[in-house]
Amino acid sequence: MVVIGFYTLLELNQTMTTKVFSPKASNGPPSLCYVHTVLLQMSDVIYTNCSDSDVGFFSVTVKTPPIAILKLIGARYYLKGYESDNGPLNTTTDYRSPRDKDGHGTHTASTVAGRRVHNVSALGYAPGTASGGAPLARLAIYKVCWPIPGQTKVKGNTCYEEDMLAAIDDAIADGVHVLSISIGTSTPFTYAKDGIAIGALHATKNNIVVACSAGNSGPGPSTLSNPAPWIITVGASSVDRAFVTPLVLGNGMKLMGQSVTPYKLKKKMYPLVFAADVVIPGVPKNNTSANCNFGSLDPKKVKGKLVLCLRGGIALRIEKGIEVKRAGGVGFILGNTPENGFDLPADPHLLPATAVSSEDVTKIRNYIKSTKKPMATIIPGRTVLHAKPAPFMASFTSRGPNIIDPNILKPDITGPGLNILAAWSEGSSPTRSELDPRVVKYNIFSGTSMSCPHVAAAVALLKAIHPNWSSAAIRSALMTTAGLVNNIGKPITDSSGNPANPFQYGSGHFRPTKAADPGLVYDTTYTDYLLYLCNIGVKSLDSSFNCPKVSPSSNNLNYPSLQISKLKRKVTITRTVTNVGSARSIYFSSVKSPVGFSVRVEPSILYFNHVGQKKSFCITVEARNPKASKKNDAEEYAFGWYTWNDGIHNVRSPMAVSLA
Repeated sequence: MVVIGFYTLLELNQTMTTKVFSPKASNGPPSLCYVHTVLLQMSDVIYTNCSDSDVGFFSVTVKTPPIAILKLIGARYYLKGYESDNGPLNTTTDYRSPRDKDGHGTHTASTVAGRRVHNVSALGYAPGTASGGAPLARLAIYKVCWPIPGQTKVKGNTCYEEDMLAAIDDAIADGVHVLSISIGTSTPFTYAKDGIAIGALHATKNNIVVACSAGNSGPGPSTLSNPAPWIITVGASSVDRAFVTPLVLGNGMKLMGQSVTPYKLKKKMYPLVFAADVVIPGVPKNNTSANCNFGSLDPKKVKGKLVLCLRGGIALRIEKGIEVKRAGGVGFILGNTPENGFDLPADPHLLPATAVSSEDVTKIRNYIKSTKKPMATIIPGRTVLHAKPAPFMASFTSRGPNIIDPNILKPDITGPGLNILAAWSEGSSPTRSELDPRVVKYNIFSGTSMSCPHVAAAVALLKAIHPNWSSAAIRSALMTTAGLVNNIGKPITDSSGNPANPFQYGSGHFRPTKAADPGLVYDTTYTDYLLYLCNIGVKSLDSSFNCPKVSPSSNNLNYPSLQISKLKRKVTITRTVTNVGSARSIYFSSVKSPVGFSVRVEPSILYFNHVGQKKSFCITVEARNPKASKKNDAEEYAFGWYTWNDGIHNVRSPMAVSLA
C-alpha cells in the first residue's frame, strides 16, 4: 500500500540535487494501480563492516530530519487523486494518515529493513529470529493506496497515478537512495501513460534505484507490469520452508498439504464431501459449483463434514473457508487447479484447513467416488525447513514476453515471494476479512509485492558497499550473478515441475553475495534511456531533451539481458561492459545459442588493464532456418545465454529470440 523509500548505510557528505517534476503523467481519466499481493527472510545476506549502534552511525547532509537515528525517519500520505475521483475518504475503512490499516505496507517495509527480532512467529508458524534484508537501513514511507469504495478490505486497494507521482516526487526531494514499489497495473500502459514508469525515470535521473513487482497475473504469458528498462522488475519464487498440514484419507493415504491456520480438529475421522455435491438446490453443477462461493453450500449436507473446495470463482481463498464454516463444516480442503500446480498457499484460515495440489485433488475425488462413506482428517500443521525443491517459480508471478517493448527482456530477476513472514499491522486481521477478529504482529503473505522488497533490500546493501555505482550498475550486478539452480542441483522449475525460463525468472533467482562482486557490469545513463525512448517514439518524458534524427535501436540499449523479437534473418547488437573487478583481468566469452539460431560474440576475449575500463563487443544472432514456422505466444521464443568468465566471475546474460 506504500511506496517505500529508504536510505542505505552510508556517511554522506554531499547534498543531492533534484529537479521536481509535475505530478501528472497523461491527459484523460486517471490511471489506476493495485498492490501486488495474492490473497522475511534473506537466505543470502550480505554483512558489511558496520556497528549495531544507532548513535552516530548515520550522518547525512541530505534533506533528512534530525531524527535519522530512528528506523522510520518520515512518513507521508497522498489522497488528492483518490479523493478527486471518489470523494472524501471513508475514515472507518482507513486512516487519514500514513498509518497502515491494511497490512501490506507494514509487511513490505519490514521485509526491506525490519530490525532483527527474536522469538517471532505467525500464528505459531515459522518460529525463530526474523530480520529484514537490510536491517540497518532507514525507512521513509509514502502511502498512496486506499480502499476501493464499496468493496471489502480483502478485495484489495487502489492507487491513483497522481498520488504515486506526487509521492515519488517527494521521495526524490527527500534524498532517498532506493525505492521499493510493490504496485502495478492489471494491464501495462505505454511508458508515456504509465505513472510508475514516469516517476521511476525521474528517480533514476537522480541515481535512485527503483525496484517494482512484476505482478500476480500468472501463469499466462505477456502478463507482467512495470516493464520499463530503468526499473528492476521482480518476479516471485519460493523459499525452502513449508508449512506442512497433512490430509489423511479414510483409506490411509496421506497427502501433504499446507496451511498456517492455528485451528485443529479432534483426533478422529470426519465425513468428507466434494463441494459440487453439497450445493444448495438450484445451484447448477458446472465448473464453478465446486468453488464454495458465497451462499452456495447447503448446511444440511455440510454440517459436521470436511469439504473439498476448488480454487477459482468469485470467492477468494479465505472466503471459501468462511463459506464452509457458515454452512457448518468442521474444516475444508483448498484444492489447486492444474494451472496452480504444486504452488500451495499457506493461508491463516478461520477453521481447520489445508491446501493441496491439483494432483492430490484428483486422488481425493477418486477416493470419494470409491466408497459410500468417505472419511478424512487434517493433522495439525508444522513448520518444515530445508524443503525441496526450492526455489521454484510461484504460479501467480506474472510472465513475459514484454508487450510494451518486445525487445526488452522482462522480468529482470526473481526473489522470495511465496509464503513470506514479515511484520503486520495491528489495524488489520491476518486475513484482512471483516469477519476475522484476530490481531497479529506478524503474518505470512504471498505475492510479487513480497519479492520486490527482498530485491530492494539487496539493492540497499549493494549501494552501501558500492556507493559510486549507478542504478544500472547495481541492477546489472544482481542480474548477471543470479542463480538458475535449485537446492537439489536441478534447473529452477515452475510450480508444476516443468523447466522455467527467462520469461518467468528473468536472469534467475537473486544472489546478493555474488552481486557484491560481479566482475563486470552493463552500465546505462539517463541519456541512454532518453535515446531509447526516442527510438520507440516516446518523446514527451523529458521536455528538455531533443531527440536526434537517428537514435540507437531499442535492442542496443546497454541492458544485461537480450531479447530479439521477430528476427527476419540476422541482426548484430552492441553491448558495453565496465570492469569493476580485478584491475588486470582477461574475460573469455561462451554462448549457449537458442534452438534454431546461431550466436557469435566478437571479440571473444576482453582484456582489461584497470578498474572502470569499458570494453564493447558485438553479438550477432542469425536464424538457421528463417522460413521455419513459429509457435504461438511465449512458445515462439527460444532461449539461450552468453557469458563472460575470467576464472573467478561468471557474468551471465539470458537471451530470448523469436522469428518473424
